[in-house]
Amino acid sequence: MGKLDGKVVIITGAASGMGKSHAKLFAKEGAKVVGSDINFDGLKKVVEEIRNDGGEAIAVAHDVSKKEDWDRVVEETISNYKTINVLVNNAGMLGKEGLPKIEEIDVEDWNQIISVNSTSQFLGVKAVFEEMKKNGAGSIINVSSTAANIGGAGSSHYAASKGAVRSMTKQIALEFGQYNIRINSVHPGLVNTPLLNEGNSEEQVNYLKSLVPLNRLAEPEEVSSAILFLASDDSSFVNGSELVVDGGQISTQN
Repeated sequence: MGKLDGKVVIITGAASGMGKSHAKLFAKEGAKVVGSDINFDGLKKVVEEIRNDGGEAIAVAHDVSKKEDWDRVVEETISNYKTINVLVNNAGMLGKEGLPKIEEIDVEDWNQIISVNSTSQFLGVKAVFEEMKKNGAGSIINVSSTAANIGGAGSSHYAASKGAVRSMTKQIALEFGQYNIRINSVHPGLVNTPLLNEGNSEEQVNYLKSLVPLNRLAEPEEVSSAILFLASDDSSFVNGSELVVDGGQISTQN
C-alpha cells in the first residue's frame, strides 16, 4: 500500500531535477500528481513517464510567479481530481551563472529571484488554502534551502528568497494549524540537478562538494524521500518544522 494512496498532489517545477524526482516517487506511492512547470514540453515527458509506469498524472503549464496561473492550476486540479490534499512548492531558480557577490546583483536580478523563489510559494499557499480548509486537512511542503540557514560563497538574493520561505512557513503554521493544515519547509543542501550543474563551473561544483562532510552532492531522490515523509500521514504531528537534507553541511558552520 502506497504512502499517498488516493491523495491529490500539486508539485511545481516538476519538469526536471528535484521536481521530476518528487513527481515520479509520489506517483509510485499512489498519489494523483498534478505536475506544473513553465517548461511544458519537458513536463509532458515526465507525465508520460509516470503514466507508462502505471501512475496517474496530468501536466499544467505554469508560471509560478503569476496569480492567474495559480488559479488555473487549482481549477484544473479540481476539475480532474475534485480535491487537493498536498502542495509541494518546489519550483525555483538560482539566477546568474556562478555565485555572484552582492555588487554583481542588480535590482532586476533580485526581483526575479524573489518572485520565483518566494512570492510563488506565497501565491501557492493562498491558492490551495480554501480547498484544504474545506477538506479539514492538508499538507504543504515549501522547498527552501540551507542557504536560508547559513552563509555561503555568494548569491545573497537566492539566500534571501529562501530565508523568506523559511520564516513564512513558520508563521503560516501558526495560522493554519486550527484547520488541520500542516506546513513545513525542506532545506536541501547541494543537490545533483541541472539547476546546480548548469549554473556553476566544474571547479565551483567541486568546491561546493568540499563543503559537505559526506563529500558528495545529494541525489534528487534523497530529497524526495524527505518530502514524501512530510506529505504522508507518517508526519501527522509535524508542523512548522524545517527538515534539513544536506549531508551535514550546516553542522560544519554551527
